Amino acid sequence: MSLDITLGQYYDTKSLIHRLDPRTKLFFVIIYIVAIFVAKEIMAFAFLALVLITTIIVSRVPLRVIFKGLKPLTVIIIFTAILNMFITKAQSEPLFSVTIIPNAWTLTLYKEGLINAGILALRIILLILQTSLFFSYATTPIELTDGLEMSLSPLKKIKVPVHEFAMMMTIALRFIPTLVDETSKIMNAQKARGADFSSGGLIKKAKALIPIIIPLFISSFRRAEELATAMECRCYHGGDGRTRMKKLKMKARDYTGLLLTLSILAGVILLNLYTSIYSI
Repeated sequence: MSLDITLGQYYDTKSLIHRLDPRTKLFFVIIYIVAIFVAKEIMAFAFLALVLITTIIVSRVPLRVIFKGLKPLTVIIIFTAILNMFITKAQSEPLFSVTIIPNAWTLTLYKEGLINAGILALRIILLILQTSLFFSYATTPIELTDGLEMSLSPLKKIKVPVHEFAMMMTIALRFIPTLVDETSKIMNAQKARGADFSSGGLIKKAKALIPIIIPLFISSFRRAEELATAMECRCYHGGDGRTRMKKLKMKARDYTGLLLTLSILAGVILLNLYTSIYSI
């Protein structure tokens, strides 16, 4: 069993997207997510997919790296789509109906259910790929922390612990690859002792994970304690009075990126209004 989780892994290609200010990338991702849920027409989704392909090409991050991060979530995407497929009700004739329990449980599939399931799966895929590209492969944890903190800095006036929140989020992202690597080491050690994680039923597989989960929790708490001790030894006391080695400064390419981001949302809205003939 291999773990292909790539969330939190930075992939430097020195591209234009990598050189953008993290606040620009944060704004882009937020607007892109809004556009995903605003999109209603097939042309709008095609436009968003074209934007994703363009950003991947510009970032120069290999497709195998990007789609590798989607692999662990495939089961969740399929399960969510199937669930949405059968809970959708419509007034049209059903495509088929299967009675699981007489007079109690009947699965009915409508055309609208298939369409909604496809839309939901497409939205999740676009969201995951674009978010992981900008927040993981194209942005270092330190840049993400600084960008998030500066973006939320107005909340400091109402006593919101912005720095602590940004630091906590970044540490969580930073340690995902570390925990994945630790999990692989534990699994290999258990396999060397004769553990079997692939055979048997669902209950047996769940029980086989216990020898992995317990050492992983112990290792996680140990690493958290070591990190806290290291921060205390370096006199870390939060965000008050702290300076940055690299100060963030918006450049012309960042303002251009902001305008292009707003144009993406505007394009989705216009495609929703004027391409109803292609409605899905």
